[in-house]
Amino acid sequence: MIDEKGRLFGKINIIDFLVVVILLVAAIAVGFKLLRGSSFFQDAPQKYTINYTVKVSGIQPEVFQGIQAYPEDVLMAGGKLYPEAKVISVTSEPHPANATVSNQSGTLLIPLEQDLLDLTFTIQAEIEDPITSLVGTQEVRIGKTHIVKTAHYELMGGVILSCNWVAGGETS
Repeated sequence: MIDEKGRLFGKINIIDFLVVVILLVAAIAVGFKLLRGSSFFQDAPQKYTINYTVKVSGIQPEVFQGIQAYPEDVLMAGGKLYPEAKVISVTSEPHPANATVSNQSGTLLIPLEQDLLDLTFTIQAEIEDPITSLVGTQEVRIGKTHIVKTAHYELMGGVILSCNWVAGGETS
């Protein structure tokens, strides 16, 4: 294999051969390390779909009319649109016009502002983690307060009424 001049198979210098092998192994190692960090070698994170409803109380009818111009609007937070999260529908119902306070001596009826509406938003979003359930910058949980914000409107003080998480076609 190696002749008296130190050549492998009589053609290649053994030192040159070892240098080429070392460089080749180093190039393969660097290439693998670079590609391993890319998404080519990594599994894409599993996406979950979350459907949830948010009730916002005491809204002026004119505000509801303005919202109806954008029936399916994309959510935003921090000046950034989140195309994976959008309002699917908005419904309204009359807001109670009176409040009652009861004590031992009787009941007091307190009139409230008239002609207000309670709006219920149905929102659908793709999330990566059903534990934190982040939609934009807000966590989604039943009973949590929620801001419904799009490029066209923003309503604060909403309360999440229901949540439904879906992954791989299974409801949780």
